[in-house]
Amino acid sequence: MAAEKIIGHASAVRSRGLFIDGREMARPACETIAVLSPKDGTTIAHTLNCGEAEVDMAVRSAQRAFRDPDWANMSNRTRAKLVLKIADALERNMDELYELETLNNGRPYRETRAQLSLMADIYRYYAGLMIAKRDPLIPVDGPYHAFAKRVPVGVVANISPFNHPVLIASRNLAPTLASGCTTVLKPSELTPLTAIRLWEIMHEAGLPPGVFNLVTGDGANAGRALVGHPGINKLALTGGTESGRLAAQAAARNFTHTTLELGGLTPVLTFDDFDIERAVDYAAFGSFIGAGQTCVCASRHIVQRTIYDKFVERFAAKAKSIRVGDPTDPRTQMGPMISARQRQIVLDYVKIGRDEGARLVAGGNVPSQLADSGGFYMEPTIFADVSPEMRIAQDEVFGPYTVVIPFDDEEEAIAIANNSRFALAAAVRTNDLTRAHRIVDRLEAGVIWVNDHHRADASFPWGGFKDSGLMREGGQESFDYYFTTKAVMINKSSDRFDWFEPEMRDMRMN
Repeated sequence: MAAEKIIGHASAVRSRGLFIDGREMARPACETIAVLSPKDGTTIAHTLNCGEAEVDMAVRSAQRAFRDPDWANMSNRTRAKLVLKIADALERNMDELYELETLNNGRPYRETRAQLSLMADIYRYYAGLMIAKRDPLIPVDGPYHAFAKRVPVGVVANISPFNHPVLIASRNLAPTLASGCTTVLKPSELTPLTAIRLWEIMHEAGLPPGVFNLVTGDGANAGRALVGHPGINKLALTGGTESGRLAAQAAARNFTHTTLELGGLTPVLTFDDFDIERAVDYAAFGSFIGAGQTCVCASRHIVQRTIYDKFVERFAAKAKSIRVGDPTDPRTQMGPMISARQRQIVLDYVKIGRDEGARLVAGGNVPSQLADSGGFYMEPTIFADVSPEMRIAQDEVFGPYTVVIPFDDEEEAIAIANNSRFALAAAVRTNDLTRAHRIVDRLEAGVIWVNDHHRADASFPWGGFKDSGLMREGGQESFDYYFTTKAVMINKSSDRFDWFEPEMRDMRMN
């Protein structure tokens, strides 16, 4: 489908963004937000900046749907079939989602296609888990039958980021629907268009009204109202560490179950026994995919000193060879950043790196041939000769920006890697399997790759420690977070029990 057709579809209603009880609602009183194309800075749509009133409507709709017998009493198999039907519907509309996502967040079409091609399988995975769900028996002494009964936690607030708009939304929508919960999704105000189309596809596939509601808006309005709403039972948020901290504080006032996937500063430990050309190729992939706007961006390359100079030289050459440009051009290898503001942060860190005495070996500027495009382009940027204490080795930049740090031995490499307030992901490049296992055991990270990067799967638990968040997305671990537990104990004996008899024979209290 041509981009023009998708733009027309996305902006057919002047300002969209409120989808409640299975229908789109107009709210002319709301302020609007212009949605910009990162490619050229033009306005491609307008969405509503929803506030407390709109969020309250959406939450109340989700609460009603959660209690509705048609949804609450739906059998596991029937619900799983519905989720599988949604997966099929997504696949039928995937070409449209590819193009719309590229238009909205600026990732090259080839990259978007590779990322979203297996998205439907996330829904199929959780449908399978729902069919296979078993409540555990609990072994207890005496004539008792005890078991744990897992029940859906309730209404889920799903807040998704700009960098993977529809994929991360689906990571939480799939287990929400499969578990029997209901939800309110607030996508990033920068990239709401695929979320809106996702809502349409699901309802066209037969999702009951109120099970999935959607509100658009910024964090100060829609986001703040949603995370602090007393009708929310679970918060699933992917975003920056500081916004996650504020959201968690607001949710804690209502004892809301919380899953947070936040910032990262991924260390990549590269040893001299690993092929240097492969190491450089993985370094470029890890650092510059998505214009470096990923939570697991390869931010710190910690390289053994015996190959350090050669690695820096080849990595810099690789970065300079990356074709930056129009994300709809099949020749483009790296697209624009999401906004002028985000690009300015990267430019600010270029100055910080220079001021700290690091050596700029690649990038650092807006590409000259794209300076007048109106888009938010940035060169792939590398600083070398960086020490672990520098700001550029401690702060998450969130752009096509990475640093290279030398090390002498394994102990030093691990110490540098763990010297961070973040602990989301890490990677190791070595052909020594024993060394790899030894390092994996000691790295402080929730996701670790050995001789790879960015690889994930629906069954793969995803999340971090420290300032990188709480709990996990993906896998059985994530699915369990969409339930709460009732512990049930049944006395199978018909013997009389009288605690207050004079000769109390049963001294058991617990």
